[in-house]
Amino acid sequence: MLARKSIIPEEYVLARIAAENLRKPRIRDRPRKARFIAKNGACNLAHKNIREQGRFLQDIFTTLVDLKWRHTLVIFTMSFLCSWLLFAMMWWLVAFAHGDMDPSTENSANSTKWTPCVTCVRSFTSAFLFSIEVQVTIGFGGRMMTEECPLAITVLILQNIVGLIINAVMLGCIFMKTAQAHRRAETLIFSRQAVIAVRNGKLCFMFRVGDLRKSMIISASVRIQVVKKTTTPEGEVIPIHQVDIPVDNPIESNNIFLVAPLIICHVIDKRSPLYDISAADLVLQDLELIVILEGVVETTGITTQARTSYVAEEILWGHRFVPIVTEEEGVYAVDYSKFGNTVKVAAPRCSARELDEKPSILIQTLQKSELSHQNSLRKRNSMRRNNSIRRSNSMRRTNSSLIVPKVQFITPEGSQSASET
Repeated sequence: MLARKSIIPEEYVLARIAAENLRKPRIRDRPRKARFIAKNGACNLAHKNIREQGRFLQDIFTTLVDLKWRHTLVIFTMSFLCSWLLFAMMWWLVAFAHGDMDPSTENSANSTKWTPCVTCVRSFTSAFLFSIEVQVTIGFGGRMMTEECPLAITVLILQNIVGLIINAVMLGCIFMKTAQAHRRAETLIFSRQAVIAVRNGKLCFMFRVGDLRKSMIISASVRIQVVKKTTTPEGEVIPIHQVDIPVDNPIESNNIFLVAPLIICHVIDKRSPLYDISAADLVLQDLELIVILEGVVETTGITTQARTSYVAEEILWGHRFVPIVTEEEGVYAVDYSKFGNTVKVAAPRCSARELDEKPSILIQTLQKSELSHQNSLRKRNSMRRNNSIRRSNSMRRTNSSLIVPKVQFITPEGSQSASET
């Protein structure tokens, strides 16, 4: 607007805008890549164009367990209804073939002592009710089998066997769905973010894992894998290239005692895929670190697995987790409100390779952090000293304002006397 009114030349305005654009370069947001494992452990993978669908029917029990609850309940209900209707049709055919449906036969039954195959089965509705009584073993007593028809006895045995099979399969399926291992993994939690900091003189990748239940996970083990897209020297593109990275564990075995939240550490050394990555390169890396925790549930004996992943944006360089386990009145207490809290610490911004080649970088970083810490302490002490001086001066001023000046009184005799009030 000022340029339009000729107050400021237009050339100056354009030059200033260009200078501002040069000082503040535009950073284009890199499109977020889909992660393989979600934070809750779900696999972000869709199976498409599966032609051999019959393979799922070969393992029908696992297929039923993997179905959603609404589908399982529909199949559970329809299996019983279909079996009841099928055998109701068979009972109706047995009664119809024997002549139990003919009213004339029923009228002549009093004189000839005629015996039906199943008493009180005169329609399809009564046959359906008798089918339910046989399969569910209710036995109201109004309808019963007789010795008249061997075919009816065969149908009775067949229905009992089929009913037992349906009960075993469906109840077992529902039990397995309610006792699935991933339900136990809901109480195994991971920190929302991972950190990279110096531990024992080396750069380490760390995250925290904990168990919310009192029942423990037996023989718990932690595995870490790096998943990224790579290209071989021959030009082959591997979209999901998995690389195992070791976990630093003072115990020879890979098992951990998960009685309280633990910080799992991976030392970034020559074997690590993070060996050549610095703090500046980490943001540009297209990698995902998948964490897998496996163990046996103490109460059920079922093996469970909990998963999570960390992408480059979720890894904090130069941070450390705060301690959350304290001893209170002889009991170790865990404050889960600070489970994912971190604090900044001194850490070199270079890669682990550069740190191994030049160990002096770590010493210089620690010295700088120590000097900055001392300077901050000096500033705090000086501020406290200044505040105390200001308070003492203000107190002196208030005290001096409260002092009453001396007043002289002159007596009639002309003598002066001083008194204080």
